[in-house]
Amino acid sequence: MTLYPLTAVRTLSLHTQGLTHPSGSEPPAGLDSIMETVNKLGAIQIDTLQMVARAHYLTLWSRLGTYDRADFDRLAYDPTERQLFEGWQHAACYIPLKDYRYQMPHQRRLREHHSSWYADWLSRNHNPEVVEFVRQKVTRDGAQKVSDFERGDHPPGAWWNWRPAKVALEFLYAFGEFMIADRVNFQRVYDLTGRILPDWVDTTEPTTDERDRHWIELGGRALGVFDEHHACQYTHTKITKGRPFVRQLVEEGVFVPIRAYLNDGKAHDGLFVHRDNLSLLEQAADGTLKAERTTFLNPFDSLFYGWGRDEAFWGFWQHIEAYVPAPKRRYGYFCLPILHREKLVGRFDPKLERKDGLLRLKALYLEPGIAPDDELVAAVAAAMQDFMKFHDAKELVIEKSTPPEFGDRLLKAMD
Repeated sequence: MTLYPLTAVRTLSLHTQGLTHPSGSEPPAGLDSIMETVNKLGAIQIDTLQMVARAHYLTLWSRLGTYDRADFDRLAYDPTERQLFEGWQHAACYIPLKDYRYQMPHQRRLREHHSSWYADWLSRNHNPEVVEFVRQKVTRDGAQKVSDFERGDHPPGAWWNWRPAKVALEFLYAFGEFMIADRVNFQRVYDLTGRILPDWVDTTEPTTDERDRHWIELGGRALGVFDEHHACQYTHTKITKGRPFVRQLVEEGVFVPIRAYLNDGKAHDGLFVHRDNLSLLEQAADGTLKAERTTFLNPFDSLFYGWGRDEAFWGFWQHIEAYVPAPKRRYGYFCLPILHREKLVGRFDPKLERKDGLLRLKALYLEPGIAPDDELVAAVAAAMQDFMKFHDAKELVIEKSTPPEFGDRLLKAMD
């Protein structure tokens, strides 16, 4: 069995994530290129944090460079352009509508077998009446936000409270009765699924086995090189459920076992590549396929789906420190890893001061052993200029740099 070098592992894993083409070589970003990217990844995680642009917008910027965020929103919410929907995969995600049917087994299970929490909630007070009122109001009056239930146009009586209405909206959405029709100031707008789902969408419900197999194959194809845990974790599938499908896909020749060196310098078994990507792995091994992009990744980027891939493949510690108490953070609240060619070379903790058009880097780091040479500084400076353009930022401030030389040279390169 061929033993593949680490460079091939990294390059293919970046390529299947849309992260190998040279910066500045992107085609004009529009609806088609956005959808091509989402289809490649399978889903884009939604996030509420906005120290800079929200993470789902950044996932696309990392691969496309500056684009019009309104185009992405059109694909999710414009009835004439809708090709995406809000659903659950790795987490809350934007998912291609062609995969809507794979949400249906979970929706059915929730409808028919309520969670203990929901069953308890439903048994208390007048909550069943709230659910029915919310259902009727959306059916009668059209799309509604949570805040629409604060206005007072509800049945009189002490039983009414808008907070249970919020719970009812979320459960009716989880059950598949409602979908997200729009976002207003990032607040969800709920409407009947039948009024949102385009006629062309396949609503043939798969079995749970068909869904799990589909998701695991999707994960393997999107990850490039992976182990059985990674293939399952890409779509948040438990390994006990997913392992039999990994084995089935191996037996059928869909997943091809390989041996490769990883970042620890040792040869590893138990790795796989999707057969559609096997020729790309060979090209990565012989140098025909190269990683040439310099960009920044958000903490929720799908490159990191799969526990331990950051350290096993890149020797890079990636953690979402927004959920860590400030005194325990190593790097910062919302650090963006810096990708340069095949390596993750550093990170920075940004804050966009929108009113002043200022991008503040509260901390900037290079990884140990990475030197801020001319080529790296120039590449990061070009990526930072496009990052600032995407955010309408006119000024860059670096509060702390490790090493200090990196920050100084980066600012000079951007003059």
